[in-house]
Amino acid sequence: MRLRRCGTDAVLVEVDSLGEVEAVRAAVRAADLPDVVELVPAARTVLISTRPGGLSSVRRVLDTVDLEHRVEVESREVLIPVIYDGPDLELVAETAGIDVDEVVRLHTSATYSVAFCGFAPGFAYLVGLPKALQQPRLDSPRTKVPAGSVGVAGEYTAAYPRATPGGWRLIGRTDAPLFDPRRDPAALLQPGDRVRFEATA
Repeated sequence: MRLRRCGTDAVLVEVDSLGEVEAVRAAVRAADLPDVVELVPAARTVLISTRPGGLSSVRRVLDTVDLEHRVEVESREVLIPVIYDGPDLELVAETAGIDVDEVVRLHTSATYSVAFCGFAPGFAYLVGLPKALQQPRLDSPRTKVPAGSVGVAGEYTAAYPRATPGGWRLIGRTDAPLFDPRRDPAALLQPGDRVRFEATA
């Protein structure tokens, strides 16, 4: 674990894996420090912002973190309905050596965890994707992926909260309200949430 000071009241924690990111995020969250105002996990870092003078308590928590073990904290489970008719559904099935029905079964049978958010407001990177569905991005990204598209790329699955360019393999679509600036919090999915997908007609 490497700590990098960010201004006067924030620290960037650098680690070597998503599992270690989750260990740091969960430990700081479980400590429920009153001075922590923002906790932002990413693929290999966690940014922790505090009120003035709050970094000392954060450092004490970080000194106790065991990167090999995640502290269990309460998490929400969010169910997202999906129509599995994406333009890359057959490509994903062919690449995995299975049929389309098995792609849907695998995708809906897993419980995912929100590792971090980024790319676009409300875009959550979910881990827990079955091995057969862990596939590369498209060779040529699309210039516009419709809002609500559900895709896979590498070890992640995600749903696009708004129309953006993107290179993920699209297997379905959802009408779940993934991002609403009038809501608090605006993003439906938050780091640490557990997520399940449900096939709908």
